[in-house]
Amino acid sequence: MKRKNMAWILWNEGRPLELTDECLAQSSTLSEVLRCIHISLLCVQQHPDDRPSMSSVIVMLGSESALPQPKQPGFFLEKDSNAAHCFSSKQESSSTNEITTTLLEAR
Repeated sequence: MKRKNMAWILWNEGRPLELTDECLAQSSTLSEVLRCIHISLLCVQQHPDDRPSMSSVIVMLGSESALPQPKQPGFFLEKDSNAAHCFSSKQESSSTNEITTTLLEAR
Protein backbone atom coordinates (compact mmCIF):
# COMPACT_ATOMS: atom_id res chain seq x y z
CA MET A 1 0.00 0.00 0.00
CA LYS A 2 1.50 3.34 -1.00
CA ARG A 3 0.91 6.45 1.02
CA LYS A 4 0.65 9.41 -1.26
CA ASN A 5 2.43 12.62 -0.51
CA MET A 6 -0.32 15.26 -0.22
CA ALA A 7 2.13 18.10 -0.79
CA TRP A 8 3.21 16.55 -4.09
CA ILE A 9 -0.39 16.02 -5.20
CA LEU A 10 -1.39 19.60 -4.39
CA TRP A 11 1.78 20.93 -6.07
CA ASN A 12 1.00 19.04 -9.28
CA GLU A 13 -2.61 20.19 -9.19
CA GLY A 14 -1.48 23.82 -8.85
CA ARG A 15 -2.93 24.13 -5.34
CA PRO A 16 0.15 24.21 -3.05
CA LEU A 17 -1.25 26.96 -0.83
CA GLU A 18 -3.83 24.51 0.50
CA LEU A 19 -0.94 23.10 2.58
CA THR A 20 -0.67 26.26 4.64
CA ASP A 21 -2.62 27.43 7.63
CA GLU A 22 -4.63 30.59 6.99
CA CYS A 23 -2.72 32.60 9.60
CA LEU A 24 0.59 31.69 7.95
CA ALA A 25 -0.62 32.72 4.53
CA GLN A 26 -1.84 36.05 5.94
CA SER A 27 1.38 36.83 7.80
CA SER A 28 3.78 35.95 4.99
CA THR A 29 4.08 37.03 1.45
CA LEU A 30 2.62 34.59 -1.03
CA SER A 31 5.90 34.26 -2.94
CA GLU A 32 7.82 33.30 0.25
CA VAL A 33 5.27 30.62 1.15
CA LEU A 34 5.37 29.16 -2.37
CA ARG A 35 9.18 29.24 -2.38
CA CYS A 36 9.35 27.34 0.93
CA ILE A 37 6.96 24.68 -0.38
CA HIS A 38 8.99 24.40 -3.59
CA ILE A 39 12.27 24.00 -1.68
CA SER A 40 10.63 21.47 0.66
CA LEU A 41 9.67 19.33 -2.31
CA LEU A 42 13.22 19.52 -3.64
CA CYS A 43 14.46 18.20 -0.28
CA VAL A 44 12.27 15.07 -0.32
CA GLN A 45 12.90 13.87 -3.87
CA GLN A 46 13.06 10.11 -4.19
CA HIS A 47 16.74 9.92 -5.17
CA PRO A 48 19.17 11.45 -2.67
CA ASP A 49 21.43 12.68 -5.49
CA ASP A 50 18.56 14.90 -6.68
CA ARG A 51 18.16 16.57 -3.28
CA PRO A 52 19.94 19.88 -2.61
CA SER A 53 22.63 20.15 0.05
CA MET A 54 21.84 22.16 3.17
CA SER A 55 24.13 24.94 2.02
CA SER A 56 22.21 25.08 -1.27
CA VAL A 57 18.92 25.21 0.63
CA ILE A 58 20.17 28.20 2.65
CA VAL A 59 21.14 29.99 -0.57
CA MET A 60 17.75 29.14 -2.13
CA LEU A 61 15.88 30.48 0.89
CA GLY A 62 17.85 33.72 0.85
CA SER A 63 17.60 34.47 -2.85
CA GLU A 64 14.98 34.94 -5.50
CA SER A 65 16.74 32.93 -8.21
CA ALA A 66 14.83 30.37 -10.26
CA LEU A 67 14.49 26.94 -8.66
CA PRO A 68 14.67 23.60 -10.47
CA GLN A 69 11.40 21.75 -10.90
CA PRO A 70 11.05 19.13 -8.14
CA LYS A 71 10.89 15.48 -9.09
CA GLN A 72 8.54 13.00 -7.49
CA PRO A 73 9.22 12.51 -3.78
CA GLY A 74 9.84 9.12 -2.24
CA PHE A 75 6.80 7.29 -0.96
CA PHE A 76 6.55 5.18 2.15
CA LEU A 77 5.74 1.60 1.20
CA GLU A 78 3.82 -0.07 3.99
CA LYS A 79 4.38 -3.83 3.67
CA ASP A 80 2.26 -4.99 6.60
CA SER A 81 -0.58 -2.71 7.59
CA ASN A 82 -1.26 -4.71 10.79
CA ALA A 83 2.33 -4.32 11.97
CA ALA A 84 2.20 -0.61 11.26
CA HIS A 85 -1.06 -0.31 13.19
CA CYS A 86 0.38 -2.19 16.19
CA PHE A 87 3.49 -0.02 16.16
CA SER A 88 1.52 3.21 16.05
CA SER A 89 -0.74 2.17 18.91
CA LYS A 90 2.10 1.38 21.35
CA GLN A 91 2.56 3.72 24.27
CA GLU A 92 6.19 4.78 24.20
CA SER A 93 7.94 7.48 26.12
CA SER A 94 9.28 10.41 24.18
CA SER A 95 11.93 13.00 24.75
CA THR A 96 12.06 16.67 23.90
CA ASN A 97 15.06 17.94 22.02
CA GLU A 98 15.91 21.60 22.22
CA ILE A 99 16.82 23.26 18.95
CA THR A 100 18.60 26.53 18.31
CA THR A 101 17.95 28.33 15.05
CA THR A 102 20.35 30.91 13.68
CA LEU A 103 19.33 33.39 11.02
CA LEU A 104 22.13 34.32 8.65
CA GLU A 105 22.24 37.89 7.41
CA ALA A 106 24.48 39.21 4.66
CA ARG A 107 26.71 42.18 5.40
